[in-house]
Amino acid sequence: MFSLLYGLWKYAFSRDDYFILILGLDNSGKTTLLEGIKMKYQSKYKGLKRITSTVGLNVGVVDMPLFSSGVRLVIWDVGGQRELRTLWTKYFSECHALMFVVDSTDETRIQESIESFNQVIQNDMLNGVPLLLVVNKQDHDKSIDLLRIKKLFSQSVGREWHAVAASGLTGQGVEEAMTWILESVKNNSHNRPPKIPDG
Repeated sequence: MFSLLYGLWKYAFSRDDYFILILGLDNSGKTTLLEGIKMKYQSKYKGLKRITSTVGLNVGVVDMPLFSSGVRLVIWDVGGQRELRTLWTKYFSECHALMFVVDSTDETRIQESIESFNQVIQNDMLNGVPLLLVVNKQDHDKSIDLLRIKKLFSQSVGREWHAVAASGLTGQGVEEAMTWILESVKNNSHNRPPKIPDG
């Protein structure tokens, strides 16, 4: 009887922790997206009054709804300034999924974003890591649409990935993004931590 009750308790209250890495160029809206995620999934969270550029690291912890069987997502938002991008690799070995955020309103930096994205995904430590491209700031009149961004990124990306149109400011696409992340990390948990190929 005890073992049955313990099993039920463990099922109801045990929790799996997954680490999600958010990367992208500076000013792509990574921190705003993280705030949008916290607003969506933390019932008492009221949000920041002022969002500034991330210098270093922001961390958000989100307990996903009950249907996800007690999953906690620890989300790392790492600064995207050029001088900070060398630090990105320090988080690769521990992450279960990667969200790469693109500013869809800044056409002048799309190529730089594609180059950074390609550098990131070529790292062996990210082999098999679920990869989500978040096309951010879709609430803006000048935003480039999802299909065009996907086409631009598809020309040079040599691995499987998924993309969503989003706005960290309005919450558009946040639930779709997090549902995809949650399903992906649960299906891919056997593949983490990563194994670096020999030789």
